[in-house]
Amino acid sequence: MQLDCVIRGGTVVNADGVSSADVGIVGEKIVALGSALPAARREIDARGRLVMPGGVDSHCHIEQVSSFGIMCADDFHSATVSAAFGGTTTVIPFCAQHRGDRIPEVLADYHRRAAEKAVIDYGFHLIVANPDGDTLARDLPEAIETGIRSFKIFMTYDRMRLHDEQILDVLMTARSHGALVMVHAENHGIISWLAGRMVGQGRVAPRYHAICHTRSSEAEAINRVIALAEVVDTPILIVHVSTIEGVAAIREAQARGVKVYGETCPQYLFLTARDIDRGLEGAMFCCSPPPRDEAAQEACWQGLKDGALAVYSSDHAPYRYDASGKLPKGEKTTFKEMANGVPGLELRLPLLFSQGVGSGRISLPEFVNLTATRHAEIYGLSAKGRIAPGCDADIAIWDPTRRVKIDAALLHDNTGYTPYAGRELTGWPVVVLARGEQLIDQDAAPGVIRAERGRGRFLARERSDALRPAGQVIPEVAQLSQWGDSL
Repeated sequence: MQLDCVIRGGTVVNADGVSSADVGIVGEKIVALGSALPAARREIDARGRLVMPGGVDSHCHIEQVSSFGIMCADDFHSATVSAAFGGTTTVIPFCAQHRGDRIPEVLADYHRRAAEKAVIDYGFHLIVANPDGDTLARDLPEAIETGIRSFKIFMTYDRMRLHDEQILDVLMTARSHGALVMVHAENHGIISWLAGRMVGQGRVAPRYHAICHTRSSEAEAINRVIALAEVVDTPILIVHVSTIEGVAAIREAQARGVKVYGETCPQYLFLTARDIDRGLEGAMFCCSPPPRDEAAQEACWQGLKDGALAVYSSDHAPYRYDASGKLPKGEKTTFKEMANGVPGLELRLPLLFSQGVGSGRISLPEFVNLTATRHAEIYGLSAKGRIAPGCDADIAIWDPTRRVKIDAALLHDNTGYTPYAGRELTGWPVVVLARGEQLIDQDAAPGVIRAERGRGRFLARERSDALRPAGQVIPEVAQLSQWGDSL
């Protein structure tokens, strides 16, 4: 067989181990791993470098209007270019249904924008804000049939949150049709009550955002949605977990057989509430939930190690530090009016590599598992997240010794700032391939991407094992079944 490309002499890293091997590619697929593969039309020298699956970022916001009506800074072109430079070759952003929106129209709009601009492959989640009869009975099942096998729901935000009965309706629909429910878990009452009092007292600086989003608001909501999921035995994934109590609640539920997954993000490993306490500039660090403290960081690291937290995503939510994003009323903007979110798509992998692998907190296989393989497994992307014959040739070649000082000018998103500016990282993706096409070569052409708008492909996702109910029904519901009643 004539190979189109061979990556030679590198150290191949998968979630199940590390090996010295060449990687052979034909067209869009990996076809061979081994030593002394035959000559190819194109050869890439990876000696002294790590050959890893391209990252899969399963939580990012791209070309999305927030519940406040603010468009984020990145469209599908800038965001996917930025992802590729950071070693990520697949993204799963959100199609956001707002109150009154119909899901078919929402999906058509996002499909059009992504198809025109994305340079890497992408799937979609659906944000469900209006779970009325048509949405539950028709629109969500039809979306699932097209390969959109995950929904996100909110337990806070006035214009997005669902009440417990609505959450149960969405969970039941997901269970019936094979979808995963992602949950933004914070107690709305606690946050809104505290925020009202703070604003009434004239306490409006960004630091009060962190004060209002208490640790207890996350812990209560996580415990509550786990209890709801147990009623109908539906798998759930808690996004952006930030607290000691939140990680513990997920771990305890898993120990008793509940099918609940957890996720954390760079901001909860590398930022703290002190970053928000910078006067108005603290707006650049405001996200929900907010960064906490060093003890919470340690709990998140431990959750990644022991599996309580299954995946590490960016929650890239880019808003510029100006009137178009973070500061709609300029210097008079209160914390309640600031767009929530921080950028992180491009730096997600370099931060974890430098501070995780580099410090000995996680191994190379764990790095791949947390950033690519588990995302692919949970979200039904069997061709992604591994370097193996039959998989897509989505590959990031890393120089583990390259040192980079972070500056916003180095990055490729449209945010205009990074909350990680000034940090020096060790380890960087230098060559990136997506479905066999070499998009980036930081040695030969630094800062250049060879990818046309629209080359990215929509990924219809499969029903994965992660979506199968745990098979455990709480006693009260089991009794209903015995008595002949049905949910």
